[in-house]
Amino acid sequence: MSDVQQRIDDLVKSNRVMLFMKGTAQFPMCGFSGRAIQILKAAGLSPADIKTFNVLEDEAVRQGIKDYANWPTIPQLYINGEFVGGSDIMMEMYESGELQQALTAA
Repeated sequence: MSDVQQRIDDLVKSNRVMLFMKGTAQFPMCGFSGRAIQILKAAGLSPADIKTFNVLEDEAVRQGIKDYANWPTIPQLYINGEFVGGSDIMMEMYESGELQQALTAA
């Protein structure tokens, strides 16, 4: 495992809810990242519950996260070390109640 992959793995496994995004929770830098934050808030999380990583500040992580999950886009959500998906999957899960269940179980 490369250094970048190890850093990503450590972030994913040491945070209950981990969102790799463009920008920050307070200032998302793309619509999909902003949508992901809104979905998590709607699902009952406070900003303090959501650990985020701004991939725009680290090009190695920006590329490495795509390989880590074998998922080509950002944002990427992880709950309890498990890859959940991007904002579209998060919205589908939120609408079905699945996301709230996953967060409660977390």
